[in-house]
Amino acid sequence: MFYWVMKYILLGPLLRLLYRPKAIGLENIPGEGPVILASNHLSFVDSLFIPLVIKRRVVFLGKADYFDSWRTRWFFKAANVIPVRREGGSASEAALRAGIGALEQGLIVGIYPEGTRSPDGRLYRGKSGVARMALEAQAPVVPISVEGTTDVMPLDAKMPRLRGKIRVRFGKPLRFDRYFDRPSDRFVLRSATDEIMYEIMMLSGQEYVDEYAAKVKKELAAQERPVKLPESETVGRERAAS
Repeated sequence: MFYWVMKYILLGPLLRLLYRPKAIGLENIPGEGPVILASNHLSFVDSLFIPLVIKRRVVFLGKADYFDSWRTRWFFKAANVIPVRREGGSASEAALRAGIGALEQGLIVGIYPEGTRSPDGRLYRGKSGVARMALEAQAPVVPISVEGTTDVMPLDAKMPRLRGKIRVRFGKPLRFDRYFDRPSDRFVLRSATDEIMYEIMMLSGQEYVDEYAAKVKKELAAQERPVKLPESETVGRERAAS
């Protein structure tokens, strides 16, 4: 109930009035049955505009960090977002199982294969969880390109801006029937994931980087972090300066 109230009464009309989002290729979304929406990820507000332009309900796999604060926990729980832990292991496995369970109920599940927002607007290597979900639930994957959301809310922004031109493009469904008998084969999962990322790249026109975005973010953070010198070296430099 909260989902539909937010979409059609509280938040949705305001978003449409301010940003007038344009959807292209809505006919590519099956009218019923399980569907995976695999999108590029540029901004926090991507998760607002994708379900806004779709008639069917969308359940998202989202960053578990949003559930750690009471300021955001209520919203993501009410919107039925499935938390995903980035550290991997059993926590991520549980999130994938929950996504597969939603697909088996005939729902639409949204996922960002890159695993995190792009640090620089380029498209990064996809994680194979999207392929696992598609094969185990035997669901088609609709690639998506979201454009303009960085104008509304850039990566480092705390609040959205009251301007922006949003476009959401939906590609033709990708079906992986040929792989249904090998849902755990890591080579199959990588091949299917790369096919999905290629279609997202073609829709978005983004430059593709064959690295994980999370790794690049860590490297950028390390470059910005000041280097702490050993105490002996610091004292030596201070003496030399004096």
